[in-house]
Amino acid sequence: MSLLGIDIGTTNIKAGLFTHDGKLIRLAIYPNQSYKSDEMHSYYKPDQMWDVVTRAIQEVTDQQHDPVASIGITSMAESGLLIDEKTGEYRSEIIPWFDRRTEGIAEEIEKELNPVDHFKKTGLRNSYKHGLAKLVWLKRKYPDLLKNAKWLSTSDFIAYKLTGDMGTDYSLAARTFAFRIDQKAWDIPWIRHFQLHEFIFPEARPAGVKVGVVSTNDFNAIGLSKGTPVAVSGHDHVCAALAVGAVRPGIVSDSIGTAETVVGSLNERALTKQDYESRFSFGCHVLPGQFFWMGAIQSSGGSVEWIRSQLSTERLSYEEITTLLDNTPNEPTGILYFPYLAGSGTPRPNPKAKAALIGLKSSHQKGDLIKALLEGTAYEFELIKRTIESLGLSKMSTVIAVGGGTKNKHWMQIKADVSNCSLIVPSISESTLLGAAAIAGLGCGIYKDESEMFGYLNNHNQERIVPNENNYRKYRHLFEEGYLPLQEPLRNLYQKDL
Repeated sequence: MSLLGIDIGTTNIKAGLFTHDGKLIRLAIYPNQSYKSDEMHSYYKPDQMWDVVTRAIQEVTDQQHDPVASIGITSMAESGLLIDEKTGEYRSEIIPWFDRRTEGIAEEIEKELNPVDHFKKTGLRNSYKHGLAKLVWLKRKYPDLLKNAKWLSTSDFIAYKLTGDMGTDYSLAARTFAFRIDQKAWDIPWIRHFQLHEFIFPEARPAGVKVGVVSTNDFNAIGLSKGTPVAVSGHDHVCAALAVGAVRPGIVSDSIGTAETVVGSLNERALTKQDYESRFSFGCHVLPGQFFWMGAIQSSGGSVEWIRSQLSTERLSYEEITTLLDNTPNEPTGILYFPYLAGSGTPRPNPKAKAALIGLKSSHQKGDLIKALLEGTAYEFELIKRTIESLGLSKMSTVIAVGGGTKNKHWMQIKADVSNCSLIVPSISESTLLGAAAIAGLGCGIYKDESEMFGYLNNHNQERIVPNENNYRKYRHLFEEGYLPLQEPLRNLYQKDL
């Protein structure tokens, strides 16, 4: 018996086949190609996405004798499309979360709401990314397009193609900005306020609960049997947090890629004005009875990629970076780097914020500059940590780090030293896929309960990185006396275009 996870990401589409106890059997990765229209709107092609998913499934199931017991699908959160609810015909292309055609619509929506009250219902601040803004844009552009149509996230779309049934989970439903996480129901008056019908959205269920079953024998050709249960597993970052065990208050998942996403959990409760002012987003966790909070560093690995190109005519290899860091003193550089190449993220989001290097000396070398960038992203993580703790959301005692950034051991040690937190780096290589497969296994009855599921998921090797107390004291001084006080002057300088 095996579990299949599918991950529809911004850059790649992945399928992973796992054993019952969470070991990866086979992995397939294909590019998820996006396009630009003549109006410079970004989109994905539904047929092409489905074709890639079927190829990925076929690759991981080829010559596998154990039957697939369940299928779990996760995806980028705010991307979706319209589908005819009767014929399955595509009414639109897939509009990704990063497409900005809806910025003007979002500004109009902002005028129609009380931001704090709506946050308390949805866990979100208004944004052009959300599904509601996309639907209002489509309705204005193509008035007849929404008749007898459903808005499906990309996870919902793949589940529909496999089963013929339409449904979503609470964590993805909330990213439409039209779903109440306090009631776990669509906000019908709010939807109707925009002259939309509430049936434009599919039924929402807990993450991992069966949407339907593989509905045709035609899927035998790609290794799936008729009747196999299929579930929408939910938000990709929350699935990843589940896989590594970051599902209890005090334990957070830190996913380090081009951007860095920090995810923690809290028991379900009424959201407050203080939560709103934190600037973190909140949502329904993939586990029952829990919410998640989420923060982001916009240019984490992106800062590393930037410096690789700046310090050499040829991009520095990761091996060269490691060598330079090996030869850099094991102490703070004293340089303050503000990692705002793409603006700043939570808890002080500002798209106009600019990156900065402060405190350079003629004696500083390449290795110092690279290390300073790693320190700057760690300072930003410390800002998230202190904000979360000051709000009483969680005492961040343990950080579980995943993603490409964990391969850089210098970086991991710097993060531990700056935050004074132990970092755990698990051996799981595809945490998002594993989380999607596991939560579907739980929801579809493959695991009898959460305890059995986590008994298997926690059976992985891990490395623990402990902070250097001497370096922590030095970093704390630099953070409190330099990094924090310089935030306001830097932000104020660029509030208006120069």
